[in-house]
Amino acid sequence: MITVHHLNNSRSQRVLWLLEELALPYEIRHYQRDPQTMLAPPSLKAVHPLGKSPVLSDGDITVAESGAIIEYLLDTHGQGRLRPAPGTPEQRRFSYWLHFAEGSAMPPLLMKLVFARVRSAPMPFFVKPVARAIADKVLTSFVEPNLRAQLDFMETELSGRDWFAGDTFSAADIQMSFPVEAAAQRAGLDASRPRLMDWLRRIHARPAYRRALERGGPYDFARD
Repeated sequence: MITVHHLNNSRSQRVLWLLEELALPYEIRHYQRDPQTMLAPPSLKAVHPLGKSPVLSDGDITVAESGAIIEYLLDTHGQGRLRPAPGTPEQRRFSYWLHFAEGSAMPPLLMKLVFARVRSAPMPFFVKPVARAIADKVLTSFVEPNLRAQLDFMETELSGRDWFAGDTFSAADIQMSFPVEAAAQRAGLDASRPRLMDWLRRIHARPAYRRALERGGPYDFARD
């Protein structure tokens, strides 16, 4: 039996969605973030040394990292589904977006979250102006310009095609869901980028996506 070690409001929601799209049986072990730190509980370290989610167990095999889990599931259980044929332009696009999601899209989103918390964190009154000034400088000079450039790039890439890898839905769209959803919640993605917003509406309407939400529990990013 495949087991997903699922942390609330996390990237592991994508793994549940992929399993639903592939119609594979699986079980979920739920973990809750610490309400103060928002970090995963220490119990996850019993599954993987880094104590992060997602982690997937399949018999005596343990796989961590969203992209690696997606590739493992497609390789072992996919039967050619949800990925383009090898050697095609679509396959190259598929590979690009599978890695872009975590390699390029997520770092500035995480930095925005961290520096926004720095601005609002409790601290001595004489430190607060300096900390806020540093956070604002990083956000305005580096993080937000990068986010705008990436969202513009993604919007352009959806011109002339319905999905990130081409005209057919693939696991690359599943991998891209979290950064696009996060951008819609906290990084300015809105109706000014209609292709991305339409893509969000279409993935959220997929029956497998809805089933994954029902099984995974509350997920704050499932809004478009």
